[in-house]
Amino acid sequence: MTSPLSPPPITMIDQIDNHRREFEEALTAASRPDDLKDLRTRYLGKKGHVTAILKDLRNLPPEEKRAVGKLINDLKTHVEERLQQRTEELAQQGAGSKTSTFDTTLPGRREPVGTLHPIMQVMEEITQVFVSLGFDVAEGPEIESDYYNFEALNIPQDHPARDMQDTFYIGDRVLRTHTSPVQIHVMEKQQPPVRIIAPGKVYRCDSDISHTPMFHQIEGLMVDEGVSFSDLKGVMNLFVQQVFGAGTGVRFRPSFFPFTCPSAEVDIQCVICGGDGCRVCSRTGWIEILGCGMVDPAVFGFVDYDPEKWTGFAFGLGMERIAMLKYGINDIRLFFENDLRFLQQF
Repeated sequence: MTSPLSPPPITMIDQIDNHRREFEEALTAASRPDDLKDLRTRYLGKKGHVTAILKDLRNLPPEEKRAVGKLINDLKTHVEERLQQRTEELAQQGAGSKTSTFDTTLPGRREPVGTLHPIMQVMEEITQVFVSLGFDVAEGPEIESDYYNFEALNIPQDHPARDMQDTFYIGDRVLRTHTSPVQIHVMEKQQPPVRIIAPGKVYRCDSDISHTPMFHQIEGLMVDEGVSFSDLKGVMNLFVQQVFGAGTGVRFRPSFFPFTCPSAEVDIQCVICGGDGCRVCSRTGWIEILGCGMVDPAVFGFVDYDPEKWTGFAFGLGMERIAMLKYGINDIRLFFENDLRFLQQF
């Protein structure tokens, strides 16, 4: 028997009413999405108030279960609808505050735009120089036969360039060590006059601060009647002035290449010290940039050109070397490390 001084027992209906009232108070105080998330867990979670009341429903007499069960479902529906309504209200408030503080005069955020790699920039610049002189651009395969990469260029079997430490071999074929084989392909298909450049990738077994296993070259070839070493010097001089600036000093040194005779290496006045002598030019004031020479008549024999009628010159230059000199770069590996801090300077 209940004592007159004891409070009346709390029924499930009272609990439902209390939960509804407490929920509304907490919902009114909620000002952030995280607050609503906590409320949802507190009332509708696995250990929430609504779930706990549903479990207690089984303890009621059968005649009360139907009425109380309906009240519990009404509470659950009320909590879900009010949470959804409050979520939309907070979203609108947030959108309104952003709109009111947004400065429409601010410039937009631009997506970063890519640019040509510095090697490709130099290659395009050099290509345009020779195209303006009437040279056509020719291409060829990067995987070559021994015949095109060596034999047809008058490179004998015992030449050091054939050694494994210089050349990448793929079975009986090679990754081309220069773009000169393109010249052979062109001369096989075309009778003189010929005036071409062959830009592209080449491969050699070498890697340090000034060499990489893969690099880029431009080979040039001109064949016609009466072509002389003076024509070669004129073209090389013009190329140097266009790429490194007017007044750049040029000199030719005797050299040797199996496919040209006579052969020469072209030096330019050091672009770092202006010819005074520095570490880059080994205190000489000069830097070698390319090799060239008159096409050896033996090469013409492989393509059925009459060496008594036709003469020509050829040259080859490395893009990475030109780019390093042009931009003052002291490590060739920077071109291939994909460091945006370096590439964005170009």
